[in-house]
Amino acid sequence: MPHRREQYPSFVSLLAVCCLVTFGCYLAVSMRLPVVPLYARQFGITTAQIGAINATFYLMAGLLSVPSGALSDLFGRKRLAIAGSAILCAGMLLLAFGRSYLQLAGVYLLLGGGIAAFGPTMMSWVAEITPHTHLGRAYGWYTTALFCGMGIGPALGGVAGKFFSYPSVFVIGAAMTVVNLWAVHRFLPEPARRTDLPKERGRWKKNLAGVLSNRPLIGCWAVTFGACLLAGMFFSFMPLYADERGLDIGRIGVVFLVQAASNALFRIPFGAFSDRVGKRHRQALAGAALITVAVCSFAAAETFLGFAVAALALGISNAVAFTAVGALIAETTEARYRGLAMGGYNTCIYFGLMAGSIGLGPVIEAVGFSSGFLITAALNLPFVALFALCLTAPTAAAPR
Repeated sequence: MPHRREQYPSFVSLLAVCCLVTFGCYLAVSMRLPVVPLYARQFGITTAQIGAINATFYLMAGLLSVPSGALSDLFGRKRLAIAGSAILCAGMLLLAFGRSYLQLAGVYLLLGGGIAAFGPTMMSWVAEITPHTHLGRAYGWYTTALFCGMGIGPALGGVAGKFFSYPSVFVIGAAMTVVNLWAVHRFLPEPARRTDLPKERGRWKKNLAGVLSNRPLIGCWAVTFGACLLAGMFFSFMPLYADERGLDIGRIGVVFLVQAASNALFRIPFGAFSDRVGKRHRQALAGAALITVAVCSFAAAETFLGFAVAALALGISNAVAFTAVGALIAETTEARYRGLAMGGYNTCIYFGLMAGSIGLGPVIEAVGFSSGFLITAALNLPFVALFALCLTAPTAAAPR
């Protein structure tokens, strides 16, 4: 659209607020991560049940991201963002009253639904307010804010849990989501409604048909699932592998920090790079291939330095790939079904993480950690190949 900048003269301000509310949301919700396992242990909940509680979050987030994105297309981004924030607030507050496995699992289902309503909606919103020429930078800043919130939240929750009771941490998180809810309502107005979007019955069916016929979008979903399959492997089994190699808990934490920091900080420059060069599909393909190489490098890690270098490579390669993937989805989808497209993207993230966490444990038990990392890296290759195949379809920017 030639007058995109005139339509949204405060694009920078709106993007800044999007980043801040996203940071605040994930910061507040992530405070629970180090606390819930310890809290659950107080009530005799087993390790296996704690793992199942975490899985319910990913399951519900994955199942509801697509319908939530579709609802944001039909009823507006602001309504879904507010609903998601309200659900997350209720979920964090209810954690303080959970006393059994079923109660905590039920609350985690609620939290998964809340993040499913919030996440795809905000990603779609970024696309709506951003000029086409700045999509890479916008998603670089947005995802950096998201990962910073996810990284700082557990640290803040751990500190709060040390000085206060565990239920107090959940109440603090709920209070922070109230502030976030107010910010969404106050500072993020619904983008101007498009007059060219039809209002006929059955519009959701046409949106679904548009999604399923969009080959570049299907490729983006595939490469996202494959990369998150590897991420689920890393988050679940790297600590055990590093412990086997003689790393203590402090150094294992540093390895996680290296991966998270590099993943977050390199998204900004690589987002700007994708805007300048304009070949987002090539950048995404290169990043996906580098993710495979980075995971392979863990198989050769013997020392703390080896693990740290492999984690750095994994973080940078994710930054290379996913700033481009997010912008590519925005470029190749029409505004009428962009929420549905972003919902599918989030579903691939959550299901990929869950599959990597659950499905690869038996593989490692059978072949060991080193071979397990190599096999997992090989599993990503078909998804990278499918992505490359889908990119042979026309990738011209869709109407915005």
